[in-house]
Amino acid sequence: MAWPSSLQVALKDWASVCAALERGSQIVLLRKGGIYEAAGEFEVEHREFLLFPTYVHQNLKMLKPSGQMGFEARSEEPQQVRMTTAGVVTDIVELQSRAQMDAIDDEHVWTAPLLDMRFNYRPENPLYLLLVRTYRLHEPICFENTPEYAGCKSWVPLNQPIETGDATPALDDVKYAFKRNAILQRIALVPLKFFTILIIL
Repeated sequence: MAWPSSLQVALKDWASVCAALERGSQIVLLRKGGIYEAAGEFEVEHREFLLFPTYVHQNLKMLKPSGQMGFEARSEEPQQVRMTTAGVVTDIVELQSRAQMDAIDDEHVWTAPLLDMRFNYRPENPLYLLLVRTYRLHEPICFENTPEYAGCKSWVPLNQPIETGDATPALDDVKYAFKRNAILQRIALVPLKFFTILIIL
């Protein structure tokens, strides 16, 4: 699938996680919402998106040292949003066990308390692991952080499209494929009754 020339939807996540994705040191996200099943397959609400960094709810204790670089503790979100990265979901994994995340502990910046919280929050709802290939924008994009972007919501439509056609991948094809395959293989090795992987790239 061709990379889009522009995007007008963003996914909100901690600024520290967005930075790890931009560096290419992390290629995974966790989600309990925004995933639905259609025709027996998992779908994500938006496959391609910009990353919208947030600050207020970041917790230093829930980030490994590798994720604490540039950490900013804020009591309110900045007046200006600064976007540097876009992403595309390549795989969706419905996690069946906490042990699956333990198997890829070196592939993300989250500490054990955060993972426990994600698994324990609304346990009746599945927790999904998204594998995301990220692209760095040619230049950072800054715009006003208006009230319509506020609130605890994952997806936000932007007031205008952002050019992404000249964005460059954080990891080249070979490096991304290596990390992706390693994560999927390590998750698959965890003893489980079953688990589900949907490859959508």
